[in-house]
Amino acid sequence: MTTATLAEVLQPALKDGYAVPGLVCLGWEDARAYVAAAEAERAPVILQAGPSCREHTPLPILGKMFRHLAELVDVPVVAHLDHGYTMEDCEAALEAGFTSLMFDGSRKPLEDNVRETRAVADLAHSAGISAEGEIGFVGYSGGEDSAGTDPEEAAIFARETNVDAMAISVGNVHLQQDHEGGLDEARIQAIEATTGVPLVIHGGSGVPHEQRLALAQGSAICKFNIGTELRMAFGAALRAAVNADAARFDRVQILKDTHDPVMEAARLAIRSTGASGRA
Repeated sequence: MTTATLAEVLQPALKDGYAVPGLVCLGWEDARAYVAAAEAERAPVILQAGPSCREHTPLPILGKMFRHLAELVDVPVVAHLDHGYTMEDCEAALEAGFTSLMFDGSRKPLEDNVRETRAVADLAHSAGISAEGEIGFVGYSGGEDSAGTDPEEAAIFARETNVDAMAISVGNVHLQQDHEGGLDEARIQAIEATTGVPLVIHGGSGVPHEQRLALAQGSAICKFNIGTELRMAFGAALRAAVNADAARFDRVQILKDTHDPVMEAARLAIRSTGASGRA
């Protein structure tokens, strides 16, 4: 069993200058490919269950699945709740065997976000697992606009919530399909100057690979959430598998053809964070 908490993989990353990828899961096929990629790269990995994943598959199933996959490899695997919006979400994930809880109060006023995130952090720490919070709002490509993280508010949030990792908004956007963005490094430095917590970038697919690696090696960013680029790889592989034979109908055989392309995409994502060889 190599299940790990978020703190157990991020503290070494902060110390040694790399980041750990938080790979967004939607089901068995991609989660299995991510763990295979982590083992091939000898890297720690964070398997993330976000709202759309939880809508499709119940949390107790996801918890067992993540832990089962962790048992198959000898690299650290974190079972992470991504964007839990309520205490009930977090309590359910804890009960399901997750080793890390991310509470997202980023749409709330600072005082409410601090209070509710601290309650989740207390819950997690009392159970021997980790907690992530978010300050500033990371928007969505084609949807809600971002609200950048204020460094002074970040200092208050980090100090008063006692989270193990802090997600920030510094030019990153969820669901971005290209690498034309780039992060506000001056804002990152200002946040670093007021906090000592490992920092997290949601919407990591939109960050150029070169900037990912540079920030992993030279800043307090210790976790990049990566989903869209991996879903795109899955979709391309699935279309190719279906279109290759119009008479093919067995979904198990079709889905098997997605494994290697998604694994290779995940290996590239892992390399872009500098995590290869760190397990």
